[in-house]
Amino acid sequence: GNWSGGHVAEFILVGFPTSPPLQLLLFVLFLAIYLLTSLENALIVSTIRLTPSLHRPMYFFLGHLSFLELWYINVTVPRLLGAFLTQDRRVSYVGCMTQLYFFIALACTECVLLAVMAYDRYLAICEPLRYPNLMPSGLAIRLAASSWGSGFLSSMMKLLFISRLSYCGPNIINHFFCDISPLLNLTCSDKEQAELVDFLLALVMILLPLLAVVSSYAAIIAAILRIPTAQGRRKAFSTCASHLAVVVIYYSSTLFTYARPQAMYTFNHNKVISVLYTVIVPFLNPAIYCLRNKEVKDALRKSVLGR
Repeated sequence: GNWSGGHVAEFILVGFPTSPPLQLLLFVLFLAIYLLTSLENALIVSTIRLTPSLHRPMYFFLGHLSFLELWYINVTVPRLLGAFLTQDRRVSYVGCMTQLYFFIALACTECVLLAVMAYDRYLAICEPLRYPNLMPSGLAIRLAASSWGSGFLSSMMKLLFISRLSYCGPNIINHFFCDISPLLNLTCSDKEQAELVDFLLALVMILLPLLAVVSSYAAIIAAILRIPTAQGRRKAFSTCASHLAVVVIYYSSTLFTYARPQAMYTFNHNKVISVLYTVIVPFLNPAIYCLRNKEVKDALRKSVLGR
């Protein structure tokens, strides 16, 4: 049976239950997005590594972001594709906790990394002459490392509390991957402590970086408005417009999901919004960044068409 010592041994992920023709359409759509996203991000990571002219903090962070998106989509989408194909929606308890751990770690890392990128743009636009001294490569490496470190550490802390809860059934998760709020809704033990830890860490990992992003952009916009020529303003803005677009999509969907987990769970909106930041954002990021950035575009063209 699925129950061992008051513990559910596996969960069933509902996914997207629809009619067979629609299932096929969704499968093809998700598969196409998954393959394209993997290809785009892998291309960006390798291009940035292999192009000496892109060995600058801005592109260093972009490479980390693409690597993160590559990992992100591999944590959530393959299982979903498998469920479409085999109709097997079961996931073991350990599998579910592992997926949850990596998912939270990557989500938190992305929040911090986007804040680091905003700070980098702030220095480049507001302190252009001192920029090389203010953002040496050693600092860029430390900032990237602390983004990853803080993400994985906060995920471990969340998981310590979530995995201590007992699950005695039902074991059906109305989602396409193991996420916090649907899991907390299934526990049969007191979840107040776990919810509090989740909420506090979400505050630290989502709102603090968001604060850094907002204050960086407030300073950037003030600096851009002081530029006398329209062309100068346009040029300055174009270097951070792509980052701003990604930040808006990512943070709005993340905040919308985590600001009201209890209410959200009763709707199916939760799943749709999760698709936004687990599937659509990783898909759009490379496109947004590369279409707006001539240097990356040229380097990509070279690496794809050969030297």
